[in-house]
Amino acid sequence: MDALRFGRHFRALRIRLERRQRDVSARAGLSRSLIASIDRGELDGVTVGSLLRAAAALGADVDLYLRWRGERLDRLVDEAHAWLVDAFVQLLRGLGWVVDVEVSFSIWGERGSIDILAFHPLFGALLVVEIKSVIADSQATLHGLDRKSRLAREVIVGRGWNVRHVSRLLVIGATATSRRRVARLAATYDAALPERGTVARRWLRSPDRPIAGLLFLANDSHGGPRKATVARERVRRSNRAQTTATGAVERDPGRAEEGAVDQANLAVK
Repeated sequence: MDALRFGRHFRALRIRLERRQRDVSARAGLSRSLIASIDRGELDGVTVGSLLRAAAALGADVDLYLRWRGERLDRLVDEAHAWLVDAFVQLLRGLGWVVDVEVSFSIWGERGSIDILAFHPLFGALLVVEIKSVIADSQATLHGLDRKSRLAREVIVGRGWNVRHVSRLLVIGATATSRRRVARLAATYDAALPERGTVARRWLRSPDRPIAGLLFLANDSHGGPRKATVARERVRRSNRAQTTATGAVERDPGRAEEGAVDQANLAVK
């Protein structure tokens, strides 16, 4: 963020709206001296929350971007997401599912897009898959997946699919960070998406009933092509030993892969 430019823009908007510093201060619940500092572009020590409140007092928004070597990182996240979608689509098709991706919908005023919508003709199973390279907001993710599953039968009208039951699956990039975030809300995820590991993988091969599940998918989008693998272990509440092990995985993914338990292509023993 260019602090001086931000300050100039903030001051210009404040004057355009004929608001005094004391007016913005009162509306934002911030000190007048802090508003004056923002006016001057002196943002050292000013919290992001204060900037958001000051901007909101003028009816404005603040966008904060992380850049690396001059570029925003949206592309990096998008690339990881695209790889996960492609890898899971291949897995589903190999198990006999009919698959469609990025299915947009507008039903009863509700709009959105489903990452992967799959149908298994033999079992009449309709599957809604949400792909996340990272978990930023667990509540929004779970709510969105539930909403899409609820609307799934309406979304597929006209496709000729004879649906007997609808299931939902959250597929997450198998990073240590994502595992920790899920583990911190273990009770919530266990209640919303109870099926994991062997049970979920076996179901993908024989989807004879509706389920709600979660799988971690190894993301190798930057390390060259290799077979997609799905992590087997159930996510539990983190403890000191798990945190230490997780750190080792991040430092040496090769060692973690050597110690993994049968993760090959949803194999079922």
